[in-house]
Amino acid sequence: MGRKPTGRPTSFDIAYAAGVSQPTVSRALRGDRAVSAKTRERIQQIARDLNYTVDKNASSLRSQRSNTIALLFFEDPTPDESMINPFFLAMLGSITRACADRGLDLLISFQRMEDDWHVQYQDSHRADGLILLGYGDYTVYRKRLDQLEAQGTHFARWGSVSSDSSGVTVGTDNHAAGVIAGRHLAESGRKAVAFLGHADEHYPEFAGRYAGLCEGLREAGIEADRALQFDAITTEEAGHAAAEALLASGKAFDAVFAASDLIAIGAMRALAEAGRSVPGDVAVVGFDDIPAASLTTPPLTTVMQDIRGAGQALVETLIAQIEDRDLPPRKLPGKLIVRGSSAAR
Repeated sequence: MGRKPTGRPTSFDIAYAAGVSQPTVSRALRGDRAVSAKTRERIQQIARDLNYTVDKNASSLRSQRSNTIALLFFEDPTPDESMINPFFLAMLGSITRACADRGLDLLISFQRMEDDWHVQYQDSHRADGLILLGYGDYTVYRKRLDQLEAQGTHFARWGSVSSDSSGVTVGTDNHAAGVIAGRHLAESGRKAVAFLGHADEHYPEFAGRYAGLCEGLREAGIEADRALQFDAITTEEAGHAAAEALLASGKAFDAVFAASDLIAIGAMRALAEAGRSVPGDVAVVGFDDIPAASLTTPPLTTVMQDIRGAGQALVETLIAQIEDRDLPPRKLPGKLIVRGSSAAR
């Protein structure tokens, strides 16, 4: 603490003014949550007052880091042929913001699962670590994750936390969110709830939502009928096809919980074509709260995933790995957004 400020501001000058150590200044300036919010704000204000800027090149040489994160999107069938799930596109803004807050650059890349994406970034020092969004069939994807872990690659992914014990997965508490949806439908007077979406080990996020739905209904004395579960991936076409199969089954139902908003939107179109009114005949609840959810007729009730919190948590999880720190909490709560598609009878 005995160093006095010099002509050109340095991190030691900030430490002197703030009455903290230089490592604390370094952690605070890159947004490390291990430093209290009050101390971070004080250090950042002093840095601004001194017109201090981080020398990224020098910092990278010292740490042998590129100060760059690679964000990999994996292809997913979509109506507009972008092949990127709109939920993940919405998450892009929060990830970009979280990186900017920490002075990190972000590489964005679109990948096919069969490509050698798992060896293209950290090994070539193009990035310090990877953030992975989207995956399709988890049983195929899991093999690539095992390869990443075996080669020591730093990565964080969005998905089912319950299916991963490594600590690198960040995701919504799908089971708890499914419980919320089940309670809502039961409280709305619905007795026979169909679930549209896979509910097995190939799609663990969907399976968690279905298990939660069953529990939420059970709390209200309603036993879910497994015959009302129809497989669907996250596309409108799959939702439409699943709803048509549900209608063709002849099984009575008065509600649909779709594993994603895209599935729900496709299902609503099939219900309308069959002359079933929403919510009069059938209540519909989706999952994600993509922008299109509020634009359907009627507007779609859905479970909103915390997009802003997701981006922050993914970046924090990845940085904690890179810096060999304890990983932050990984489960984020879902929030029910009630709109016209699930009005009570």
